[in-house]
Amino acid sequence: MTKLFFIIVGVLLLTSISFGEVSLSNRPRDVKLETRCGWFSNPTPGNAWLVDRDGEWLIGIQGGHQSEGDWPVFKKKEWVRVNNNYGYGCACIKMRVDHETSYVLEIKSATARPLSACRKDRSLKEPK
Repeated sequence: MTKLFFIIVGVLLLTSISFGEVSLSNRPRDVKLETRCGWFSNPTPGNAWLVDRDGEWLIGIQGGHQSEGDWPVFKKKEWVRVNNNYGYGCACIKMRVDHETSYVLEIKSATARPLSACRKDRSLKEPK
């Protein structure tokens, strides 16, 4: 999953360099809010996404897209550390998304959930 993410990020970066930066701030605000639950991953500074049963939703890309709004806050027992303080946890996020790009445009609210909630969901694969 991580390799696929970096391939996607590379293609997006090359596309934005080739065709000029695409501004997400010009997108209409009438995009409906959706509540999505799944694995929230923050493996390195500025990089974050949520993977739910429908796919991967890009919240932040270091040096690139950053959604508006606050990320979920996790208690120590709700967070799996992988890289110092970086890692992943289970969360539900109320957000506006661009279904064409899979970018999260805005986070209205974000709530951490117990790790067991995502581990019990057979449609989700735990990050590594």
